[in-house]
Amino acid sequence: MNYLSAENIGKNLGERWLFKNLTFGILQGEKVALIGSNGSGKSSMLNMIIGKSDVDGGEISIRKDIRVGYLDQEPDFQAGKTVMETIFAIENSNTKAVKEYEDALLSGDDNRIARAIEQVDNLKAWDYETKVKQILGKLGIEYFDKLVGNLSGGQKKRVALARVLIEEPDFLILDEPTNHLDLDTIEWLEGYLSSSNITLLLVTHDRYFLDKVCNRILELSNSKVFKYAGSYAYYLEKKEEQEAVDAATQKNYRNLLRKELEWMRKQPKARGTKSQSRIDAFYELKEKTVRKGPEEKLELSMKMERMGSKIMEIQHISKSFDNKKLISEFSYTFKRGDRIGIVGKNGMGKSTMLEILTEQLKPDMGRVVKGDTIKIGYYSQTGLNFDEGQRVIEVVREIAEYVKMADGTELSISNFLTLFLFPPAMQYSYVSKLSGGEKRRLQLLKILVQNPNFLILDEPTNDLDIATLNVLEDFLLNFGGCLLVVSHDRYFMDKLVDHLFVFEGDGYIRDYPGNYTDYRSWKEDKEEQELAEKEKQAHLKSANATPAIVMQPSEPKRKLTFKEQKEYENLGTEIENLEKKKATLVEKMNAGEGSHEELAAWAKEFEEVSNLIEEKEFRWLELAEMA
Repeated sequence: MNYLSAENIGKNLGERWLFKNLTFGILQGEKVALIGSNGSGKSSMLNMIIGKSDVDGGEISIRKDIRVGYLDQEPDFQAGKTVMETIFAIENSNTKAVKEYEDALLSGDDNRIARAIEQVDNLKAWDYETKVKQILGKLGIEYFDKLVGNLSGGQKKRVALARVLIEEPDFLILDEPTNHLDLDTIEWLEGYLSSSNITLLLVTHDRYFLDKVCNRILELSNSKVFKYAGSYAYYLEKKEEQEAVDAATQKNYRNLLRKELEWMRKQPKARGTKSQSRIDAFYELKEKTVRKGPEEKLELSMKMERMGSKIMEIQHISKSFDNKKLISEFSYTFKRGDRIGIVGKNGMGKSTMLEILTEQLKPDMGRVVKGDTIKIGYYSQTGLNFDEGQRVIEVVREIAEYVKMADGTELSISNFLTLFLFPPAMQYSYVSKLSGGEKRRLQLLKILVQNPNFLILDEPTNDLDIATLNVLEDFLLNFGGCLLVVSHDRYFMDKLVDHLFVFEGDGYIRDYPGNYTDYRSWKEDKEEQELAEKEKQAHLKSANATPAIVMQPSEPKRKLTFKEQKEYENLGTEIENLEKKKATLVEKMNAGEGSHEELAAWAKEFEEVSNLIEEKEFRWLELAEMA
């Protein structure tokens, strides 16, 4: 069943087309990631799909009998409503009954509570209420009576995400759902989306999240859309193969162009009898050779200020706010080459720690001692305070005219901006015209221009596209100073850090030697051991408190009949053949070469095959239990 169909769509920005003549579709049950570099048109595409902006050519259609849920990157709420009123703004009988029950409990009115319970019973909405509470709890939403207008950006994003998940739409569209979420919440959302039957279209730069949740990739690149049926890892493999083919093709084009150019440069008399078709073919070949190749990569190796033997010492610092202890008696001595990640739930004190280290906040007790040669570069979540009327090049020229590189050479600010993916034409654009990701890149550039030897980065990955993330990771891997980073991007953390400060609550900070995946494995093993110990103690306590119970022999399990045994043996092959048929249908639909009637027929057949697979798998499990 086709949930979304886009045919020959485009977006015209006036001076240029962002993209043009794009065709793709999304089937029921597919979990699709829309990826591409900043400025490629991902958000514009989502706005067109949900009807927030017009389509410039072509047509987008969404199946009429389905419910669509949309999570905006910047949620917009009615400021005068509370969190609970915002979450339960969905008008259906279940939400009304659950809201009335919650309000009745707060009122303390026994008669009202009794009526509310009866209403929830009649609707059988208890499971719905449980699901609502699970979603709210997992997203860390406890501030039900607060006005949404008084919430931080991160809290608003959580409320918006809770609301769209509670709606239980058939087709879910998410724009950067992991931004502002802590690691535990990201992992819960990852499991929730990957295990549900919901149809999904999302934009995210979290590569672990992409690989776990999505089974199809749409890449916006060079004003075109490229389709990959498979996980993010499969996409990377196929993209690498395609780039190798493109590079070889471009080489052949250039060789042929060289020969054709010699022919074109001959005097008109010498080629006067040549065909017009060859001249037209020359210009077509020339266009192919000047098309944009693989995406540019940022390669910077900058000179770093000399670092002495004494770097930084944290001596027994503590910090509390409103009687909530965030940091308690924490000490650490930084060593040359330290690469430390800071993780923990939101509100645990991670940003507070960074503010203390950068002397923006004083600890309640203890102190931070910094070495004389240490020059800190601090990239904060709230650092994007640009003068929107300035030009890009002016922002950096306020700091330096030249940048020292590791090899001793000096680069002009203009050349440095070019290396940092701000081409000359863009350098004289106003800051107001930059996207969120481009502004973050510019802010990072401002910090690096100062040649720090101790980098402190607070959520540097927000709003950066995957290509820029790869570039930033490569740069930081070659950075010779100390690195301290707060990030909810697990891939980014795993690649860059080998040591963690884990904020576990009540002021306790665990000093863990390893990256994030190492820590998660250690934590899971620890939790399993604790659970096994609890079960053992409970079993011993039960054995000592109650007499042994003699178990009655259970009834013998029914065995398979000859016919059922044959059916059981054949089902595996039947399911395998159906899966192959399903994969073939997916390939046909992804190719985008069939007519509208053929696509509709394939979609219908895809749905029938999927249902048949589900039936046969259920029957196989049923027979397997008896076998």
